[in-house]
Amino acid sequence: MYTEFYKLKGPPFQLTPDHRFFFSSTVHKKAMAHLNYGLHQGEGFIIITGDVGAGKTTLAGHLISALDSSRYLATTVVTTHLAADDMLRMVASGFGVDYENTDKATLLRRIEAYLATNFEEGRRCLLLIDEAQNLSVKALEELRMLSNFHIDGQAPLQSFLLGQPQFRVTLGSVDLDQLRQRVIASYHLGPVDENETREYVRHRLRAVGWDNDPEITSDAYHEIYVHTGGVPRRINVLCSRLLLFGFLEDQHRLDGDMVKQVAEDLSRETELVVDRQAAQATQAEQEKVPLVATGGGGNEVVSQQLPSDAAAPLAGGGAGNSGLDHRMTAVEGQLQRDERMLGRAQHLISRHERMLHRVQQIIVHHMSGGNPPKKDEP
Repeated sequence: MYTEFYKLKGPPFQLTPDHRFFFSSTVHKKAMAHLNYGLHQGEGFIIITGDVGAGKTTLAGHLISALDSSRYLATTVVTTHLAADDMLRMVASGFGVDYENTDKATLLRRIEAYLATNFEEGRRCLLLIDEAQNLSVKALEELRMLSNFHIDGQAPLQSFLLGQPQFRVTLGSVDLDQLRQRVIASYHLGPVDENETREYVRHRLRAVGWDNDPEITSDAYHEIYVHTGGVPRRINVLCSRLLLFGFLEDQHRLDGDMVKQVAEDLSRETELVVDRQAAQATQAEQEKVPLVATGGGGNEVVSQQLPSDAAAPLAGGGAGNSGLDHRMTAVEGQLQRDERMLGRAQHLISRHERMLHRVQQIIVHHMSGGNPPKKDEP
C-alpha cells in the first residue's frame, strides 16, 4: 500500500534476501574481499559468520550474481538439519546429480564424475552452505571428504560455509582439525555503524525509485540505529513498518518521534506472542546440574535439586506457611503481568482498528477517483 502512496517501484525493505539490494558497507566490503580472495585461491573452505540478520545470505547472493557463468557453476544448500549421508544427497541434488536409490559409494562416484566433467569444460563448481551452524561434525566431515577430489593437482570444487556465531564453536571440535587446516579465508560479519545505517536505508529506498518522499529527518535515522543496533534485518523490519505508519497517518515527513512510536508498537506486539519469563524459566531448568555425592562404597548417589519450599514441613511450624506465601506471591505476580499484557493488547487492538478505518477511507476515495482523505476527516 505504501509503495503507491510514496510512488515507489516496489517494497524497499523486504526480509527475503535479495542481492539486488546489496549495500557495500565497510564490514560487507571486507567480507567480500575475503570471499574474492578465497575464490581466486581456487581451493579449500571459505567461512563467513555473522549474527542473525547481518546479511550473510545477501552477501553470498551478490558474489554469485557477479560470477562469470561460463567459468563457475554454483549451488546453495540451505536445509542443514541433515544427517551426514543426507547432506551428500542435498549436494548432489543442488548440482543436478541423480541420487535416488543410491548407496553412498555410488553417490560419491557420481558427484566426482560431475565435478570432473565440468572441470574439463573449464568450469569450477562452488558449493555454498547457508545456516552452517546446524551442521553436525559428521556432515562437515563429509564436506571435507568432497574437498579431497583433485584433477591434475587442482580442486574442481570449492566450498563456502555461512553460519551464525555458534558455528565457530563447532569448528573448534577436536574432530575437525583436518577441516580447519583447509580453511583459507574466514571473516565475521558485524553490524553497520550509525552513519552507514543512514546510508543503508537511503540505498534501499533509492533502489526502488525514492525521490525524498517521504523525507526522513536526521533524528529519525539516529533512532533507527538506536532501535536496531545496525543489524540489516532489524533495520528492514523497522523501516517497513515506519513507511506503513507514514502511509496510514498521511505523512510525507518521518521524524525521530515517529520512529520511537513504531519501535514501541513493534516491541508491544512481540511481547504479546513471546513469553520471555517462561522461556527464561525453561532455560534455567535445563541448565540445572544434578547434585552428585559419592558414598563410602564408591557408588554415585544422584539427588535432584528441589524447589526451596518442597522440603518444608507439610503441617505445623512457620516453614510450611512460608512456602505457601511464596507460591501465593508468585501467583499474584503472574496475575499482574497478565493484566499488563491485556492492557497492551487492548491498546494495540484500538490502534489497529483506527488503522483499518484509515485504510477503508483511502480505498473508498481511491475507487471514487478522489484524493485520499486527511487523517482528521470523518
